[in-house]
Amino acid sequence: MRAAGLRAKRRRKFKVTTDSKHNYPVAPNLLNRKFRATRPGEVWVSDITYVRTKAGWMYLTVIIDLHDRKVIGWSMSKSLSTEETIIPAWIMAIWNRPITQELIFHSDRGTQYACNEFTKILKANKLISQSMSRKGNCWDNAVAESFFKTIKVEWIYNQNFINQEQAQLSIFEWIESWYNRRRRHSAIGYQTIEEFEKNNYKFKTAA
Repeated sequence: MRAAGLRAKRRRKFKVTTDSKHNYPVAPNLLNRKFRATRPGEVWVSDITYVRTKAGWMYLTVIIDLHDRKVIGWSMSKSLSTEETIIPAWIMAIWNRPITQELIFHSDRGTQYACNEFTKILKANKLISQSMSRKGNCWDNAVAESFFKTIKVEWIYNQNFINQEQAQLSIFEWIESWYNRRRRHSAIGYQTIEEFEKNNYKFKTAA
């Protein structure tokens, strides 16, 4: 790397987005660090991170299917409210991949995931089992954490977003045009997600 004039990108200090100090019930850790799924729609993981812009903070929420590592739902918001973070990401996820079999939905213990408004949505579908990481244990949600490291090191840290609208468009292009289509993933044999889908299953998306 030195001979080629290359240097590793370093992670930066982060802003904590998880508020686990609440009185809502906490779901058991059903995932238990089993980060492989045998079919699409078997396990989804979710998390929230921050994005800095000159006009203020934005928050990126993602839902990832462990089977192919595809981001099937995501949202960007100016606040950490449940209505602006996980709920729109959830609506996108079930639109892209309707739930037809038993699903484990895993996240940290943040208020957005534990509150009545969101847990009521999950409980309305008997196929869904909610799972949460153990207290203060980021390794229990390692796939989502790894995604955020990837997008920040490969993209966000190279940008200087002027406003929230610019950040949202830029991240949309990175997720939908690069990550979900052309980026190769070690977890699926260094294939792109599109190649993995074509080689392993035919998934019928919403029209």
